[in-house]
Amino acid sequence: MVSRKKATRQRRIIDALSTQPTLRVGDLAERLDVSTETVRRDLDELTRQGHISRTYGGAVRRLSLEPGLNERHALLVPQREAIARLAVPLLAEAKHIMLGSGATTVHVARRIAFQMNNVTVLTHSFGVATVLSLNPTITVLMAPGVYDAREGAMHGAQTLRFLEGYRADWAILGASGLKEDGASDALIEAAEVYAAMNRRAARTMVVADSSKFDQTFPAIYATWESIDALVTETAPRGTLAQAIANAGTSVNAETTETAPAAASGGPLSTSASQTSASA
Repeated sequence: MVSRKKATRQRRIIDALSTQPTLRVGDLAERLDVSTETVRRDLDELTRQGHISRTYGGAVRRLSLEPGLNERHALLVPQREAIARLAVPLLAEAKHIMLGSGATTVHVARRIAFQMNNVTVLTHSFGVATVLSLNPTITVLMAPGVYDAREGAMHGAQTLRFLEGYRADWAILGASGLKEDGASDALIEAAEVYAAMNRRAARTMVVADSSKFDQTFPAIYATWESIDALVTETAPRGTLAQAIANAGTSVNAETTETAPAAASGGPLSTSASQTSASA
C-alpha cells in the first residue's frame, strides 16, 4: 500500500513538471498534502531514476528534454511578458535587429511591433515574422533554410549563409539553459543559427526566464563575454551571477534577489529601472 501511494505521488510530481517547468518543495508538499521531507525523498529518488533534475529548493523537468514550442507558448506567460517589457527599451537606437526563434522572442517581437517603427528585422522564426507583420513600418527579412516544425523556424546551411550576408545593431536570442560558461540550446540546429546571429550583431541580448538558470543543454552558442545583456524576470544568484558579472554582461531584471557584486568590476544591473551600460 505504501509503495502504491509513493508511486502515485511521484507520478503526480512528474505530471506537474510536464505543465510547469520548475516547482518548489513547499509548493509540491502543499499540492500533494505531504511533508516537505517526503517531497525531498521523492525528488531525490526521481532524480536518481533520471525522470527529473533537482535544483536548490525544488526540481525541474529532465534537462535533456525541452517542451515543444506550442507547449512553451502556454508556459510562464507573465515572466515572458515582463522580459519583453524590459528588453525593448534597450533597442531604442537600433535600426537593424536579428531575432531568434522561441516563445520568449515571440513576446519580444510582439512588443517591438507595438513600440518601434521603421526598423528592419532579420529572423528565421515564422512566429516572430507573423507578430511583426502587425506593424507595416517594420521590414521583415525571412531567412531561408530547412523548416523545423518543432520550433516553427528555419535551420541549416542556407540559413547560416543568409545571415552571413548581413549585419545588425542587436541580436536578440532565447536559450534553453544558462550556465557559467554561457547560453545553450536544446536544439543543435537552433544553436548554430543563434551563434551566427551573435557573430553578425554589434550587440547581443539573451532573453530568458529564471527557469533556465543553471540548466545544461548540449549546444553552447555564446559565452558571457560575447553577450552584452541578459534580460530576465528575476536576477540570477550565486556562481551564475558571478560569472555573468565577471564577463561584463549587464543583467536587466524585473525582480531583484540577492546577487553578488562583480569581482572584476563588470556592470551588473539588477533593477527594472536600470538598463545595460552598453545599450
